[in-house]
Amino acid sequence: MVPLYKTFMPEDLSGLQTLLRSGNLAYGEYGRVFESKLADYLGNSLVLTVNSYNSAISVALSIIGIGAGDQVIASPISCLASNMPIVASGAKVVWADIDPKTGTLDPESVRSKISKNTKAIIHNHHCGYVGHIDEINRIGAENSIVIIDDGIEAFGSDYGGSKLGNNGTDITIFSFQTIRLPNTVDGGAICFSNKNLYEKAKLVRDYGINRANFRDEHGEINPNCDIALTGFGATMSELNSYIGVQQMEIIDELLARQRSNGDSWVLWFQENYPGVEFLEQSENSSPNYWVFGILTSKRLELLHEIRTRGFYSSGVHLNNNCYSVFGENPSLPGVHRFKSRFLAVPSGWWFDKCEL
Repeated sequence: MVPLYKTFMPEDLSGLQTLLRSGNLAYGEYGRVFESKLADYLGNSLVLTVNSYNSAISVALSIIGIGAGDQVIASPISCLASNMPIVASGAKVVWADIDPKTGTLDPESVRSKISKNTKAIIHNHHCGYVGHIDEINRIGAENSIVIIDDGIEAFGSDYGGSKLGNNGTDITIFSFQTIRLPNTVDGGAICFSNKNLYEKAKLVRDYGINRANFRDEHGEINPNCDIALTGFGATMSELNSYIGVQQMEIIDELLARQRSNGDSWVLWFQENYPGVEFLEQSENSSPNYWVFGILTSKRLELLHEIRTRGFYSSGVHLNNNCYSVFGENPSLPGVHRFKSRFLAVPSGWWFDKCEL
């Protein structure tokens, strides 16, 4: 059966043996090269890599001062990894409803959830399909609330002629975990539209240390280098960075293959299941087709039917408002409608559209 997800690894990783024996395994040369390649690809020079997606969102929440008593508006139709760090920070998750035609945040629901304690809105781009970026960013600007674009599944997705991560959003976070592209085994990245936040995050991801003056002329820890920020040990290792560098060499080809697969699924469903609907997209957006999503009133029936044809299909995420760890479970009709109709099929680089 064609799997819904699969881990990509370049064929040539011959440099790993040399790197392993070099003694230089912490963030260094490859880390800077990987960040540079990401910056070039995204069109945004304010990019930092981190050692996990959890670190990416935790650093992002930390630098904007999220803590106890704060509220963060988020989508329940997202990966648990996107929402658990909010609770871990001491803040409260406030669930907004979603647009049942897109799977992403409904701007009007977001607006209705804002309170005096709202400090951030995390805008998840469900399964690589870009949400209402302009509308959500406008809400943030009007209310002085930080917007975090959650691109956990959306690296390479386009909006308004630019890559996600270069759309004017305050902060954008990506995952490079095993089933993402690029995949560094584990890792992530944070992108900024504000250089001050970028410089602050550079310290916070490394225990608050300014490496430029952490050592004195004798190579000893400099007592004059103050550490004023709470930080994380979140820098990406050279091993992960090396793998990321190799993957960026082929990223365009892999994503082009996924988009081509998505186009093939459109034709296939139109021919075989004409009642199926496709997720709505704005005219100026293009998903990365991490998976290909459809909407159908016969979700379970079609799930099993597609599996019998040799393609693994799934609803992907369970809506997170079901979990008691997040507290309140409000009525969210858009979430209910979407979950009852959404189905994903494989669209990744490993899938040959000739198999359809």
